[in-house]
Amino acid sequence: MKLSELSPVLGSTQVGKRKGRGHGTGNGKTAGRGHKGQKARSGGKVRAGFEGGQMPLARRIPKRGFINNFAKPLTAINVAVLNRFEDGAVVDAAALIEKGIISECTYGLKVLSNGNLTKKLTVKAAAFSESAKEKIEQAGGKTEVV
Repeated sequence: MKLSELSPVLGSTQVGKRKGRGHGTGNGKTAGRGHKGQKARSGGKVRAGFEGGQMPLARRIPKRGFINNFAKPLTAINVAVLNRFEDGAVVDAAALIEKGIISECTYGLKVLSNGNLTKKLTVKAAAFSESAKEKIEQAGGKTEVV
């Protein structure tokens, strides 16, 4: 086999549509752009959210409060799910993923206090709620901020 003998698999390539090349092509005259109007002109585009001069929806709806676009949301788990681990285990994000409790932990883990803990565990997380910290320590475990 030579380099000159290579060809793409049948059906993997298509010839591009030649717009504006006669009415027999089905894409002649206006070349699929319709008649006149902004979108028929060269360079004629409307920006995202533009509503023809009407006040856009994004500006009509009231905004309240502050939204931090740079926030890195923590993955939250409750104290109750920690009972799935053996006594004396070290619990961190990797251990939770391994057990199938969470699917991913991009920015860090936060432990919340819903439920009760009966086992003595060492829990490593980015953040703990005050009551979750108390519950872990009452059960004889330790909390470590990573």
